[in-house]
Amino acid sequence: MRHDPIDHDFERGLNNRRAILGDAWVERSLANANSFNSDFQNLITRFAWHEIWGRPGLEQKTRRAIVLAITAALGRWEEFELHVRAALLGEASNRLTPDELKEVLMQSAIYAGIPAANTAFTHAMAILHELGPQIGYTLAPVAPAASHHPGTGFEGRSGGKPSLHYSVRAPRSGKAPRHTVVLSHALGCDLSMWDALATALAEDCRVLAYDHRGHGGSEAPAGMYDMATLADDAAALLRELDTGPVLWIGLSMGAMVGQELVLRHPSLVRALVLANTTSGYPGATRELWQQRIATVQSQGVDAIGDAVMGRYFTQDFREQHAATVARFRRRVVSTDAVGYAGCCHAVGEVDTTARLGAIAVPTLVIAGELDQGTPVAMAQVLADAIPAAQLVVLQQASHLSVIEQPQAFDHAVRSFIAHL
Repeated sequence: MRHDPIDHDFERGLNNRRAILGDAWVERSLANANSFNSDFQNLITRFAWHEIWGRPGLEQKTRRAIVLAITAALGRWEEFELHVRAALLGEASNRLTPDELKEVLMQSAIYAGIPAANTAFTHAMAILHELGPQIGYTLAPVAPAASHHPGTGFEGRSGGKPSLHYSVRAPRSGKAPRHTVVLSHALGCDLSMWDALATALAEDCRVLAYDHRGHGGSEAPAGMYDMATLADDAAALLRELDTGPVLWIGLSMGAMVGQELVLRHPSLVRALVLANTTSGYPGATRELWQQRIATVQSQGVDAIGDAVMGRYFTQDFREQHAATVARFRRRVVSTDAVGYAGCCHAVGEVDTTARLGAIAVPTLVIAGELDQGTPVAMAQVLADAIPAAQLVVLQQASHLSVIEQPQAFDHAVRSFIAHL
């Protein structure tokens, strides 16, 4: 027997209903209750708004997305419009941005069908036109052909020689970029190596990634390359895209290019992240690079694929993430042999040690605890020689630390950026 005059399930549901739909809508709904529909209002308040919306297993933003997707799939447009308005005008903790609303409808198109999503976009755009001034959002004209995937960015090719393939992600915040970040990949990789970090940093930064000459979608001129040439390639690209001074994040070869770039073109770089790299190899190691070049020239890149994976990843990672390792092996062995050999020469002959003291920008050095190719001792040389450089060692990471330890890598980079 109930003795408490308060129906707590109803009150809890009503509280959730107000938080999601707003006081004004709930007050109108309650005021319109009558002898015919009051039982239904009581039912949905207790069961939908308390029993479901009151469960802590999902965030309220997630529940909003589920409701929008289902009402669009079922064509319940009155309910859909109600929840679109509520989502755009909701409390800060559970509000959906117009871009988040768009993502819900894009995914609904795949799982609920294009016609449903098409109608949902029509209803949502009408509401955005109405609420735009209130929420600070403008529907600007954009040609469909100019649209691009926000997770990969706009892709292009530079006009110089060699022509370099690149991608640019604009900041998803819609505001002016906090920084322009350039991501420079390792030998035998391409710009997709950076996908996760690039997408994360594009939250508030403009992010440029590119393929070095001889890699990915970039041209592969004949001959042996040197690090100065690779740095000049990068400088030409930055000037063509009018980036201004950039935060350069490079790994292995990409970090060697970053060192040379800031020394040759200091006005183009405002800060450096040098990961899993060195400023120079001893003579015996230089000879190993020459041997690798000879193998690639005589037998092809496939002949070194397994050995490279052994240096790029720890044994534990290779065993636990075989598909990822296989993906990177495919990338390495499909690299143009001329381009790979040319870049091998540049890497093997890298020599910036005596000039490191001239680097006058904030610098973060990242090392992998288990990196045999560029061990922690090499990172320490960089950190000691570059004025005010910081050194971070990532535990349980080998050479491609951004792939093996992505969260730790991301944390190190974000902590560094926060102080720029």
